[in-house]
Parts: sequence; structure tokens; C-alpha cells
Amino acid sequence: MPDLKSIPDDMKWRLAANLAALLPALYESAYRGVVGEKYDEIEQEIWMELSRMALDIVRDLLLPTSTASELAESMRIVMTILFGPDYKSETLEVSKDGAVILIRRCPLLESGHNIGVGGPGIFHKCMALTLTTVPQLNKNYSARFVRTMCTGDRQCEIKIEEAKQPVKDEHKKK
Repeated sequence: MPDLKSIPDDMKWRLAANLAALLPALYESAYRGVVGEKYDEIEQEIWMELSRMALDIVRDLLLPTSTASELAESMRIVMTILFGPDYKSETLEVSKDGAVILIRRCPLLESGHNIGVGGPGIFHKCMALTLTTVPQLNKNYSARFVRTMCTGDRQCEIKIEEAKQPVKDEHKKK
């Protein structure tokens, strides 16, 4: 009889990642009808909280986050760890202060489609995680979704760029 040690690590990771990718779709399928319009808001809070796990991964692995390119590559690695080896992506440096994460295959989206849960719900999860994590890793940067498979695009494109500083209104009454 095989024991846990006889199962290759990559197989254990794949099986765990498949379950992790399926759970959000199962929860959405079970609870969206009961909770109604508040479902996305509640779930986004959960995915924003998951950004702490992303921060821990970056810290534990000593991943760099000082430039847009480093930040994008570290985010790509974190998302692959969280979503599993079937998550297919790459990072492109587009300028000194900008980079893009291209996502070509997303297990979360695939799991959702497999049980009849549409893309917009998946997008809210990814958006909450990504938009919360990036500035926590480096306050000088923000993330913006340019394209998303959840809404019908061929691939996802997440642009990492310098955060826009709020413009001070000098005409403000004192």
C-alpha cells in the first residue's frame, strides 16, 4: 500500500491546487443564490484577506518587489503557488517603471466553467486579491487589469505601474 511519502511532491501540489481552484466555484454555486447581491462584497473581503498569505509567501521566499518588473514576477510566482502548476503566465517588462503579467491559463476560471459558474464572479476574486496585494508588497506600485479571460478576452493582462499620487486641490477653500 502506498504511503504519503511515495506520492511525488508535484502530484500532491497538483491535487491540492485542483481542490483549491475548485472551492471558490463550489462556494459561489452554493451560496450566491442564498446570499444574493451581497455575495461579491462578502467574498471580496475573503480574497482581500488572502493577500496576507501572498505577503507571507513573498517574505518567506525572499522574493524581490522593488521594481515593477520584480513585483510582477513575484506576483506571478505567488499566483502560481496559490493556484497551482496549471496556472500558466509570464511577465513582461514594458518600461523602467512598468510591467505586465500575462495569464494564459487560469485554473480558477476553468473550475468555474466546469461547474457552470461564470467568469464575472471569478474576476471579483482575482481582482480583490491582486489589487490588495500589489500595494502591500510595494506602496509605490498599483495593479490594473487591462484584459481578463473572465470577461471573454483571450488572456488576462495585469499592468503593474507606479501608483498615481493623489492630486492636491490647491483651489480648496480653507
